[in-house]
Amino acid sequence: MEQLDEIDKKLLRLLQEDAKLTTKELAAQLSLTLSPVYERIKRLENLGFIKQYVAVLDKNLLGQPITTFCQVSMRYHDKAFIDKFEEEIKKLEEVQECYHMAGQVDFLLKIHVSSLERYHNFVKYKLSEIENIGTLNSTFVLKEIKHDLGYPIH
Repeated sequence: MEQLDEIDKKLLRLLQEDAKLTTKELAAQLSLTLSPVYERIKRLENLGFIKQYVAVLDKNLLGQPITTFCQVSMRYHDKAFIDKFEEEIKKLEEVQECYHMAGQVDFLLKIHVSSLERYHNFVKYKLSEIENIGTLNSTFVLKEIKHDLGYPIH
């Protein structure tokens, strides 16, 4: 992996805080001219440090205030069943994140819906239709305490 210098690190921190900053604004904060900042950004994109730029939306204003973490355990653990589960879970728009886990559960899903009834229907008509699911354990978020999108850059 390519080493980042302090300017690269500061640039990444600034972009994590506000990806809408213009090259001119970034250059001013980095005490550089436009061209080197533009080249650094392109290099960081090409190296994969910057994967994409997104707008972070408000789930409540979008009418999806219910956040659920669902732990999924599979009955059988052979590659074909796991690959099929991963393929099917990617199709479900309610699932924001999915992680293949080590430990007592096989997968951890982060799901956003508009109501408990919608979650019930999601489990009943979508999630439970995926072959080989053994058990589901759902926990519901009461209050979001911390939700950072950026990574520490040292």
